Amino acid sequence: MDYETARKIIFTQVATPEENANSFLARLERGQLPIPGQVTKILLALKILFENLRDVQELDRELIYTLYVLAEDSCEQFEKGEKAGLEWSPLLKEDIKRIKRAVKSIFSGVWE
Repeated sequence: MDYETARKIIFTQVATPEENANSFLARLERGQLPIPGQVTKILLALKILFENLRDVQELDRELIYTLYVLAEDSCEQFEKGEKAGLEWSPLLKEDIKRIKRAVKSIFSGVWE
């Protein structure tokens, strides 16, 4: 996977339900689990972004915002689902933590 493909994957996964009904965030918002392989694809894309941006001093605003939304909104939707009584997979909670760590790694330039 190259940088542009990884970037496109991340943007696709934070798309609103109107833009992409099966985006990662749209599914969480509806209380649905991710499609099998979806989180793996996101994590791989984040690793590719990290590798390509590790030594870059400035990131573009659109990418920063998208990464922030991915990390924060996935946690928010997970917690909202829990409060509503959804029984999420324990693995999903760990996957969301991995996504947050990967985003943090992109921002810091050091892989966690």
